[in-house]
Amino acid sequence: MMKQIIWLLAILLASCSGGEKYPAIPKGATVVILGDSLSYGTGANVGEDYPSLLAKSTGWHVINAGVPGETATDGLARLPQLLETHAPKLLIVELGGNDFLQRQPQSETEASLRAILSLANAQRVPTVLLAIPELSPIRAAVGNLSDHPLYEKIAEETATPLAAEIFSEVLSDRALKSDQVHPNAEGYRVVHREMVEAFKQLGFAR
Repeated sequence: MMKQIIWLLAILLASCSGGEKYPAIPKGATVVILGDSLSYGTGANVGEDYPSLLAKSTGWHVINAGVPGETATDGLARLPQLLETHAPKLLIVELGGNDFLQRQPQSETEASLRAILSLANAQRVPTVLLAIPELSPIRAAVGNLSDHPLYEKIAEETATPLAAEIFSEVLSDRALKSDQVHPNAEGYRVVHREMVEAFKQLGFAR
């Protein structure tokens, strides 16, 4: 059983406003996923990535802008063109894993993620941040990965919905991995299922 998905501040704000949720994203609306190999679908066949599964289950027009090897800074550089070209109704941000693998300064990763959220907010594009596991060979070996605390910090301070524990849970289970850092087809199916449930809680999906 997956750990409960944590939606920081979004759930709190909704409860404080009498249960109000985000407006539902209608079928056919464009959703952009800005990410790296975890969004691209490395480790599974074409069509088994979670963006493809999300498009099928929601009816959204999902733009999979996942590029293997990209850092948060790389994603930030691509974002203005993506927003201009696609005018999405929702932006999903899945970045940071390569920053950790490359041992980039946390301050640089944090600054890039904050800039991504700021740019989307300036264009009034609702955004969801996906948490990535903290790099820990020991935790990986024993199947007990946890999210990097950077994501909770950014989500709290920017009032951005955070999808937590999804990738940490999947990548802690050997049966759901194709290698040390990527899910397999079943792993991506679990990622998709948990994301859909979370989007329903927020109101984005029905």
